[in-house]
Amino acid sequence: MSQAQEMSPAGLRRRVAVASCAGTTIEFYDFFIYGTAAALVFPKVFFPALGTAAGTVASFATFAVAFFARPVGSILFGHYGDRIGRKRTLISTLLLMGIATVLIGLLPGAATLGVAAPVILVILRFLQGFAVGGEWAGATLLAAEYAPPGKRGLYAIFPQLGPAIAFFLSSGTFVLSGLLIGFDDEAFLNYGWRVPFIASILLVGIGLYVRLRIEETPVFRRQQEQDSSAPPTGLPFAGAVRDQKREILLGAGMATLFFAFFYMGTTFFTTFGTAKPPNGAGLDRITVLSLGMVAAVFFAGMTVLAGILSDRYGRRRMIMVANGLAIPWALLVFPVLGSGTVGFAIGLAVTLVIFAIAYGPAGAYLPELFATRYRYTGAGLAYNIAGVLGGGIPPLIATGLLASYGGFAVGIMLAGIAVISLICGLVLGETADQELRGEPVSSSA
Repeated sequence: MSQAQEMSPAGLRRRVAVASCAGTTIEFYDFFIYGTAAALVFPKVFFPALGTAAGTVASFATFAVAFFARPVGSILFGHYGDRIGRKRTLISTLLLMGIATVLIGLLPGAATLGVAAPVILVILRFLQGFAVGGEWAGATLLAAEYAPPGKRGLYAIFPQLGPAIAFFLSSGTFVLSGLLIGFDDEAFLNYGWRVPFIASILLVGIGLYVRLRIEETPVFRRQQEQDSSAPPTGLPFAGAVRDQKREILLGAGMATLFFAFFYMGTTFFTTFGTAKPPNGAGLDRITVLSLGMVAAVFFAGMTVLAGILSDRYGRRRMIMVANGLAIPWALLVFPVLGSGTVGFAIGLAVTLVIFAIAYGPAGAYLPELFATRYRYTGAGLAYNIAGVLGGGIPPLIATGLLASYGGFAVGIMLAGIAVISLICGLVLGETADQELRGEPVSSSA
């Protein structure tokens, strides 16, 4: 008898909840410390010859590379996740992310390696995105496919809490490094920023320990039993695109706002907060990072509440509320952010709270859209295509818009994204009362 079979269902679900939350926390921690470093130090360490403005653009370009790697990762890891299982695939994504992150922390800057330094940085950043592309879908499937009836929204919040915890930890480690070494000292630029990257190996070890102690999901095991008599033909990617392209495209469109609000809030706002007026709030780095930690607490709380409410009121309804709130808030956020310390705190917190209203239910909603044999691939593709559209592109565009036209222009861009996401969500149906489907429904039906 396996260890999972010896445990009570409640005990097994608690272990799965911890495993899914720990995994996404670690992988998004690794992802976010890159974003914080891209805003604070990478322009000086890897792009010093470009100057402040161009160096910042180049730094955010390397940040965006990971978003374009994410769909590729979702296809590859989705294939193995739908064929060999959720657990083994998630162990692979965790190891890949951990290795790439530690190597970034050890990478010499342009002063030592010259042009090779940013080239290697881009490669390692691609590997980070590649790993995250396979992480989210697997972690949410792990939680959703173990959830008891009527509580899928509750159980699916655990992987969704990972980004909030990771944002808190990443901001906190940079605050600690800055307090001990000094943000403006040469020591921080030389090695202080490296501490969070190298220290992530400790979190990876914890994550591996937790994930090795869980079993494959019962939903996937049932699918394997069915496939043993009639093995599936073709690639999961091809099947998902053939049978559920509607859900992939509309799901990606609906989720684009998630990424736009979150990565603008966690990365671009860091740059805006430390930049001088009129195109910044003029705050010091430790204040901006500390306020990020406070905002992460509100973000986590709303993620939990929204996931729980989605079991009662529906996933799509919660997501549509967030998308609707995002439209007027996008037009107000930059004037609020630029009004001082209190305004910046409010602007950051409200942005992440609106995001959390949608993100909490998304952990159950996107997997529920797809059949079991395509679920890892389909949910991962929708999520990571949205990552390119909402997380990779807007911060790059926002830098130029802010410099040329001011914050209100960036707000118009975000409001436009919210409108598109709202429309896509309205076209999709509700899934809260449905069982996880075993077989695909053709998108042409």
